[in-house]
Amino acid sequence: MNDLPVILRSSLIVFISLLLGSLLLSVLISSAGLGLLTDISLYVNCLIFSLIVTVIVTLALIFRCLKGLILLVVFSFLYIPMIILVVYSFNSSRLVTVWAEFSTKWYFELMHNEELFKAVGLSLAIAACAATFATVLGTLASYAIVRFKRFKGANLFSFMTTAPLVMPDIITGLALLLLFVGMGQILGWPKDRGAITIWMAHTTFCMAYVTVVISARLRELDKSIEEAALDLGANPLKVFFIITLPMIAPALVSGWLLAFTLSLDDVVIANFVTGPGAMTLPKLIFSKVKLGVDPQVNALATIILLIVGIIGFISWLWMRKTERRKISETRMH
Repeated sequence: MNDLPVILRSSLIVFISLLLGSLLLSVLISSAGLGLLTDISLYVNCLIFSLIVTVIVTLALIFRCLKGLILLVVFSFLYIPMIILVVYSFNSSRLVTVWAEFSTKWYFELMHNEELFKAVGLSLAIAACAATFATVLGTLASYAIVRFKRFKGANLFSFMTTAPLVMPDIITGLALLLLFVGMGQILGWPKDRGAITIWMAHTTFCMAYVTVVISARLRELDKSIEEAALDLGANPLKVFFIITLPMIAPALVSGWLLAFTLSLDDVVIANFVTGPGAMTLPKLIFSKVKLGVDPQVNALATIILLIVGIIGFISWLWMRKTERRKISETRMH
């Protein structure tokens, strides 16, 4: 028990941090504001919460299972809402918050909902096209940033390429709306905002994420392989397609999947740059939630989670296999 003083000090730090943090957070999110500090129940509830969490952390430290506790908390925070959604997709009641009995009727009704399927098809098509073009543009941008560092304005180009990462979606959507309106007045195109304008907008902000992912991969590459190919007579274009692209293939897949997910999930920017003729899935769900959650949405979300999980698992296996093969080839040489 030589670690007991350290455990006690750690538990005390955790308790004080939780107590102060819970008090501050309660005041910040409460409509009463500072007036909440006069409520005795606030201090009692925060004290009980801090004690319970501190006891759990202390036991985890004593039994040396803090890592497992952290993993349990993180995975619970991430996946419990999804598990609840999947469970309630099999609820026979139309009220999604009231459990009646197990049923699959919402899945059968979903098969006849043409509006939802049309929105899903449009969202998937836009997401796939936006992710593809964002990957191409992001690859070119990251290659210019990493491989051509000395050109004039390189820092400005790098900053402007990644600026959408920190730009609020509402600002990006408003800026793109003004751009499309101006283009329509000056050039006569686009006449109507719809799927094309959504695709262009999604490509614009997804490119920033793809650029960051691929740039990180390019910085890790060993330039000696590319330089050896150039010394053997290959031109830069051939080196890029034959050597560089296969080496950054996992990053390309990761960037494409990230862009696809971001595009499929977007509702704020799409609301600005679309018209009444194009209804994406997030916009449709958002409009339905105002009148109450449709149980068919839970069923559709469960199917999407299943498909995305399978695709993500296959991509993870492929990237892990590629990395292992690359490591083994490096060790052989």
